[in-house]
Amino acid sequence: MKKNIINTPDLTKAGQRKKNDVTTFDYVDLKDHDYYKDFFKGKTFFIRTYGCQANIRDEETMKGLLVEAGAIEGNDETSDIVIINTCAVRENAEEKADGELGNLKNIYYTKKKIITVLCGCMVEEPLVLDHILEKFPFLSVVFGTHEIKNCLELIYMAATSNETIVAVNSKPGEVIEGLPVHRNNRFKAYVNIMFGCDKFCTYCIVPYTRGKERSRKMEDILKECEELVSSGYQEIELLGQNVNAYGQDLKLGYDFSDLLEAVAKTGIPRLRFTTSHPWNFNERMIDIIAHYDNIMNWIHLPVQSGSDAILERMGRRYTKQEYLDLVKKMREKIPGLALSTDIIVGFPNESDEDFKETLDLVDQVQYDSAFTFIYSPRKGTPAAKMPDSISAEEKSTRFKELVAHLEKSISASSERMIGHTYKVLVDGVSKNNKEYLSGYTESNKLVHFKGGLDLIGKIIEVKILESHTYSLIGEVVDG
Repeated sequence: MKKNIINTPDLTKAGQRKKNDVTTFDYVDLKDHDYYKDFFKGKTFFIRTYGCQANIRDEETMKGLLVEAGAIEGNDETSDIVIINTCAVRENAEEKADGELGNLKNIYYTKKKIITVLCGCMVEEPLVLDHILEKFPFLSVVFGTHEIKNCLELIYMAATSNETIVAVNSKPGEVIEGLPVHRNNRFKAYVNIMFGCDKFCTYCIVPYTRGKERSRKMEDILKECEELVSSGYQEIELLGQNVNAYGQDLKLGYDFSDLLEAVAKTGIPRLRFTTSHPWNFNERMIDIIAHYDNIMNWIHLPVQSGSDAILERMGRRYTKQEYLDLVKKMREKIPGLALSTDIIVGFPNESDEDFKETLDLVDQVQYDSAFTFIYSPRKGTPAAKMPDSISAEEKSTRFKELVAHLEKSISASSERMIGHTYKVLVDGVSKNNKEYLSGYTESNKLVHFKGGLDLIGKIIEVKILESHTYSLIGEVVDG
């Protein structure tokens, strides 16, 4: 198909930050979408998302726009509109999306009326976008994270022009308010509190794909949270690439500590947040988490490495000891605190001693869960240009050793729960065994147990009977 290139990504432009940048706000008028309703009315759509909570929240916004325009959510890739929503943080997410596009190609050539859309972080990378457009010329629309608000217009343009519409605008971005949302869950909700990132860790593409740090106004966040509480939601998770930086760009006299306390006061039964950068996790945040029972005693605190040399090359802004001191302070103040983390193995030129420092940190902290990754270079980041002398075989060996160390503390954490009773928010039928329900404890441990479907969406008490390291088996406590 002929291509209509509205704009393409520019990593240099995407990485620019001005000292006096001011966050701007755009409040959407949904009446502007009335023009497209005749086109979308009755059409089915399907969205498959790869990536983190931010990508899932983007999916919910796109669903909201499509439903508001009259489209109907389908359940497979034979819908009229098929959207692949992507992540760029790790290479395997791109590989999955690539495979999904291959499947979509086959569907397209047997049902040519289908509208095919690729969006999200992945297309914000110039070389990746070039590869996609060359390999999958059948795509109807390709757009980036800053164009979600325009997705109806872009899909309409593609369908009525028989062109591939490409709109990937690399810019710091503004905050868009007033977009509709069609949530994936009836009792657990993601709430964006800010967008973008200014940390520029040397391995990370996010500051380029998501733009500069920009916060939503507290009153807009609280309005959304209060609506969720009044609608019967049981859990809210506040989202940001680095929630600790919330409010700094607004200069309105409040920060994440103030927001966290204000949301806790809405009465939501469970409140979580992710992700926190260790560098600016302040003591007032710790005090507020300790004070409010409805703020869960689980914190995701990515460390990435235990070596000061590697942390410096990563641009992480803290040392191993500073991280350990923060963990100690948290555990002294927050009863029963559970910690999870992210760790990268095989960062360019990571020595045996560097890796041993990471193992030592893992053994000291005793994490309750962790996400572990073998380093994969993201084109356009400083780390991708660093020379690397570590073989793939050595990286794999280290990865296995790291997982073995982590499993000791994760297993010990789960074993300690046996015989005790915990509050569990019931998610639904277990994915592993249809005879069981499953849900998460306040400390974010997955529990499987038998019970009626009427328990879904409720917070119940479950006694832990067995540990399987990464999940638990329990029984519902009567009453």
